[in-house]
Amino acid sequence: MSLRLGTKIPRPPKGEHYDTLIVGGGPAGFSAAIYASRFLLKSVVVSEDIGGQLNLTDVVDDYPGTLSIKASELVSRFRDHAEKLFKVPVYEFISVKKFDKIEDEFHVVGSNGLDVYAKTIILAVGSKRRKLNIPGEDTFTGKGVSYCSICDAPLYKGKDSVIVVGGGDAALEGALLLSGYVKKVYLVHRRDQFRAKPFYVNQVLNRKNIEILYNSFVTQIKGDNFVKSAVVLNKDGKEKEIDIDGIFIEIGFEPPKDWYQSLGLETDEAGYIKVDDWMRTNIQGVFAAGDATSKWKGFRQIVTAAASGSIAAYSAYTYLTEKSSR
Repeated sequence: MSLRLGTKIPRPPKGEHYDTLIVGGGPAGFSAAIYASRFLLKSVVVSEDIGGQLNLTDVVDDYPGTLSIKASELVSRFRDHAEKLFKVPVYEFISVKKFDKIEDEFHVVGSNGLDVYAKTIILAVGSKRRKLNIPGEDTFTGKGVSYCSICDAPLYKGKDSVIVVGGGDAALEGALLLSGYVKKVYLVHRRDQFRAKPFYVNQVLNRKNIEILYNSFVTQIKGDNFVKSAVVLNKDGKEKEIDIDGIFIEIGFEPPKDWYQSLGLETDEAGYIKVDDWMRTNIQGVFAAGDATSKWKGFRQIVTAAASGSIAAYSAYTYLTEKSSR
């Protein structure tokens, strides 16, 4: 969704006080909103973009109870569940810049005039997948371009061929998974050695329908209504166009590490927010959920994001309950 120039962006009333402010409009954020409301916490959701990583996919068939559903429809259901059934206000095109503790509340300020107070904060901003930034990538996102092999591999059952780009655990694991669904997998890696675990490397090297293209780059993605081919260039300057049914870009994530650290949050070496099993951060009253956290980095799924959002809401509730009983 985009805004026309000059459109006034709705925002929470200036100076409003909340029990919980949820930052992020993906599965983790809306799950947190639903559960926070069930715990009778006055809550609000603010988000730069509703949907998060779901905006990069087309069909979802691995979320329990949904069978097969358009990602955009699933996002709408998440939002309706929080906003219409539980009356949690949702404001988009808003980002949080900083928050400061003032007595028993956080003063939260951000873009488009965000200026509110919250007793607890749940950060569910996710992380951005790295892109190749090549012609055709954005055009065919959700139309043959995928950023999650685990999520989308079953959709390619019986197809002729796909490309997987990357050289880490996620790329090789994805290539192995896809090799069970499609006839041919091309694994394109920019170096001459993989950085994945030896187990995955050995498995890939011994899988007959995986062809490895070392020292190579995908430079363009082509198609009509769906991906049809990709142009691959090797270090010697030789270029070839490969007919494919899809391309899986598995080159990692980019969490906003500098922003997290500017807020005083402790992060791991990769830049994700450190949390315990109850989604508590190093700052009392601040919780994190979903892809923003250091949890399950090798298995980013809608169901795990939603689960962590519910846990974060419960932890916010227990934190407030324990404070009020002192």
